[in-house]
Amino acid sequence: MTSPLLIIAAGGTGGHMFPAQALAEVMLARGWRVKLSTDARGARYTGGFPHTVEIQQISSATFARGGLVAKALVPFRIFGGVVGAAFGMLRDKPAVVVGFGGYPSIPALAAAWMLGKPRMIHEQNGVLGRVNTIFAKRVDAVACGTWPTTLPEGVEAHHVGNPVRGSVLERAGAGYIAPGDYPMELLVMGGSQGARILSEVVPPAIANLPMEMLRNIRVSHQARDEDGERVAKFYAENGINADVQPFFHDVPRRMSEAQLVISRAGASSVADLSVIGRPSILIPYAAATGDHQTANARGLIDAGAAILVPEDMANPDSLSAQIEMVLGSPDGALQMARAALSVGKPDAAEELAQMVEALANKGKQT
Repeated sequence: MTSPLLIIAAGGTGGHMFPAQALAEVMLARGWRVKLSTDARGARYTGGFPHTVEIQQISSATFARGGLVAKALVPFRIFGGVVGAAFGMLRDKPAVVVGFGGYPSIPALAAAWMLGKPRMIHEQNGVLGRVNTIFAKRVDAVACGTWPTTLPEGVEAHHVGNPVRGSVLERAGAGYIAPGDYPMELLVMGGSQGARILSEVVPPAIANLPMEMLRNIRVSHQARDEDGERVAKFYAENGINADVQPFFHDVPRRMSEAQLVISRAGASSVADLSVIGRPSILIPYAAATGDHQTANARGLIDAGAAILVPEDMANPDSLSAQIEMVLGSPDGALQMARAALSVGKPDAAEELAQMVEALANKGKQT
C-alpha cells in the first residue's frame, strides 16, 4: 500500500516554517509521505527540511505588500494557487492537510476545504493570525502552540504546544553554565521581522556593561543585511567579540551555549527557549497582529524565566541594567533557566502528529 500523504501548508516566516518542519520530521518517521505547499518567500526556510519532503511552490499573495497593481492582482494569484492545489490533490490524494498560517497556506487549505479533505490548522501565537482566523471554522481541528490562545467564538482548540525541530530537541534541557568570571555567550535574535530595534539598542547596552563583565562576553547577533555592517563595526570599535550574521543556521547550538538570550518573542523562539531552557530578555514586536508576541511571552514571564521589555521602553540604559542583573546573579540566572524548562513542551510535535493520524483515521470512516 502507498504511504499516506500529508500536505503541510505554511510560509512567510520562520515562525510558520520551523514548526512545520518539526511535524514533517515526525510524520516521515511514522512512515508518511510529506509535501510542503509554500511560496517563494517560504521556500527560503526549507533548507532544514528532510530531503524526502517534496517542496511545492504555489501562487499566493497578500494585500499587505506591493503597490496598487500588485494588490489588484492578489485575488487572481490566490485563485490560481487554489486551482493548482486542487488539481494536485486530485492527482495525489492527501490523507490530511495541515496549515501553519501565513498567506502561502491559503491555496492548499482552500482547496482541501472545497474538496472535503480532512484538514486542520496549527496556530503558533497567542492570537490567531489573519489566515488561521479565516479557516478556524472551516477545518476539522485547531491546534494551539501558545496557551491561552484568543479564538473566534465557537471554536475549540487543543493545546499541543509549538513543535520544535529535531536539532532543538537534541539539545533539550542541555546543561546550563551559570554566568561568572569566565567566557560568557550572549545570543541576540530578532526574527525575520522587526529586528532593527535590537540592532539599535542592544550593542550600546552591551557596551555599557562594567568592564570586568564585558571582557568575558562574546556576542552572536542576528542582524538584517542592511544593519549588519554597522552593528559589526560598533562591536569591533568597542572591543566586543561579536559574530554578526543575517541568519544563524545553528541557533540550537548557540542557544544551548548562551548564558543569556535577548530576543523578540516569536512563537518559535519562545518554544526553543523553553525546550532548551535558557534565561531571556524578550522585546515583543510592537507591530505584531493583536500584540501576539506579548501573549507568546506570557508563559516564560509568569514562570520567572524571562524579563519582558516593551519595545517603547527598550533603550540602551534600561537594557544594560537588565543584562547586568542577569549576568551578575548566577543563582538567579540558573533559576531562570530551570523555570524556562518548566513551561517547555518538547513532545509538541508528537502530540500534533497524533492529531493528524486521528484525523486521517476519522476521514477513512466517513
